[in-house]
Amino acid sequence: MLPGIRAAIIDLDGTMIHTAPDFHVAVNRMRDELGLPPLDIETITHFVGKGTENLIRRVLAVDFDEGGADTHFAQALASYLKHYLAINGDFSSIYPGVREGLDALRGKGLRLACVTNKPVDFAVPLLEKSGLRHYFEIVYGGDSLPRKKPDPLPLLQVCEDFGLPPAQVVAIGDSSNDAQAARAAGCRVLNVPYGYNHGESIHGVDSDGIVPTLLDAARLIAA
Repeated sequence: MLPGIRAAIIDLDGTMIHTAPDFHVAVNRMRDELGLPPLDIETITHFVGKGTENLIRRVLAVDFDEGGADTHFAQALASYLKHYLAINGDFSSIYPGVREGLDALRGKGLRLACVTNKPVDFAVPLLEKSGLRHYFEIVYGGDSLPRKKPDPLPLLQVCEDFGLPPAQVVAIGDSSNDAQAARAAGCRVLNVPYGYNHGESIHGVDSDGIVPTLLDAARLIAA
């Protein structure tokens, strides 16, 4: 059990919503505009988690050296953002246990925030389309603050917004980004095993536990 928890900060991609199919479509439409061959979804999924700019640089690095990637970056980023905005949420799905877990967390009186490295102008419409936006008092994207996860700043900002010490806040996510940010902020952290984590096993990440679903996370948290 995690005692004394009064709020939860929950990641989006790979934690609440399986968004890799959206990334797959948008990235390959961008690559087609640049005259590049498509990438498989597994390759693209391994690039997810450190923000949009990092995703595009990783995608370009498949075909170009660093100089070539720099040359094509602005065009690739603009193309990707255009295509992602057009299909945001169309190919995604909510993971099992997410709605039930959010209901259980709120039922325990926890305050909820969503912190993601996805641009906030993509995150909020995705949450709205998925019917999850109303659960969260706060939504911060990767461009909402000067630094994104794994930096602790977004988590510390939520703690300040809620007026809570970090020890009373748990972060729930699918990757080392979430765990590192939580540890640095002084929050507790739980990881789910079904997400992306840059293609690496979540079992090697320092956390307070691995939970099969958000509902299982809620059952561990004693408000």
